[in-house]
Amino acid sequence: MARLIPEKDLAAIEGAARGRTEGMTAQQIAGALTTPTPQRTLQYRLKHLVNHGRLVKEGTGRWAKYYAPIARPIAPASPEPEAIIPLSQPATDIQAYVRRPVGARKPVGHDRAFLESYRPNASSYLSPRERDHLHEVGKPVTGQQPAGTYARHMLNRLLIDLSWNSSRLEGNTYSLLDTKRLIDFGEEAEGKARLDAQMLLNHKDAIEFLVGSVEDIGFNRHTLLNLHAMLANNLLADPTAPGRLRHIAVAIERSAFHPLEVPQLIDECFNQILATADVITDPFEQALFVMVQLPYLQPFDDVNKRVSRLAANMPLIKGNLCPLSFIDVPRTTYTEAMLGVYELKRIDLLKDVFIWAYERSSARYAAVQQSLGEPDPFRLKHRAALREAVSEVVRAKLNRKSAVTHVAAWANSNVGQSEREQFREMVEDELLGLHEGNFARYRLRPSEFAAWQRIWTETPASTARTTDAKTRFQRQLPR
Repeated sequence: MARLIPEKDLAAIEGAARGRTEGMTAQQIAGALTTPTPQRTLQYRLKHLVNHGRLVKEGTGRWAKYYAPIARPIAPASPEPEAIIPLSQPATDIQAYVRRPVGARKPVGHDRAFLESYRPNASSYLSPRERDHLHEVGKPVTGQQPAGTYARHMLNRLLIDLSWNSSRLEGNTYSLLDTKRLIDFGEEAEGKARLDAQMLLNHKDAIEFLVGSVEDIGFNRHTLLNLHAMLANNLLADPTAPGRLRHIAVAIERSAFHPLEVPQLIDECFNQILATADVITDPFEQALFVMVQLPYLQPFDDVNKRVSRLAANMPLIKGNLCPLSFIDVPRTTYTEAMLGVYELKRIDLLKDVFIWAYERSSARYAAVQQSLGEPDPFRLKHRAALREAVSEVVRAKLNRKSAVTHVAAWANSNVGQSEREQFREMVEDELLGLHEGNFARYRLRPSEFAAWQRIWTETPASTARTTDAKTRFQRQLPR
């Protein structure tokens, strides 16, 4: 039997939240109540008020804020027309069902048969025609190149696009410009919650992990647990929860779905999802499979959908396909698609969102690729060494003369003899071109770059300039 909550206690919580138009955390509400309330009791009552529409919740974990509906700040109108995504009739039916009030929808629990009935490379969420279409729109013109080449070429754009859009689907309030400043310069937006900045920076770390470790990542526990640890860093109430499978019960807000609760079964299903995904041969089928099954299981305390969205990009990154960055996907439609999976075990709406979103992402990156040109294979091969060598020069605050000696010694120790001269020229050219608008790609802080710039610009530069990078660099040094 459900616990009865005295109306006066609910009204007291409502009254506390109504007094703050910027919203209140659970801790702030507890401090505003005249009668001390245990944390678990307060959380139960807050959940009751949210489920019954008497309070509105934004965010997750300890930074979640609660608003009285009439006091909640009104966000600027968002250009998110629901008809923007063409929907099939089955998808429209799902949408109509999940738009009913929670009390009018049938309570359902986790059904393991939903996973076990899927047979990799025999079952499929995408039809052959849909898979062929996605391959056609998603294959960039790069020729035969090592796994991850395309994603590395697009990394700076991908970091911003995917971080922003994936976070936006979770209710993050940063704008695209705010996100760019945060990722490029570490600048937090004024008036925004620290939770939002943390969420975006976690995405950045996770994307860099996937792109930088493309040879090692896969649908295995190491990759998925570490992916969760990065995305959930500093966002969960339990500091040991990031990177660990769930052993507590969780609930889905505004849903009639009750996730699996037995830790042993969660572990078994998680392993089964990974084993199944790993043997699916088509990258798009792999991507959609994990977007369906990982959130349905809810293997982690929180951040499950974020893990699924980034995990869906793994086969695309490895296959040198355009990434899926969820550009322009309406948050409401995506949420309804996930509710359709949770409550009906039907994927039609999510599949329509997936295909449309991938078409949008592919069109965007095709345009970006034309402006960027073909990637330099030598630079791609030595990208990690280039980053390390440049960042060492900057962090050590070396002047131009000292930098020549350091780069030469670094190349002798870390680069093969036949490539050392070209590598030195590449590093020297990069140092000459380093400025306030591009140093962030070397994971340098603004203070580090500024301190180095003061030393670097003290050395008079020759007015002579040539097209040869090494000559240009050396002529700027005092002899």
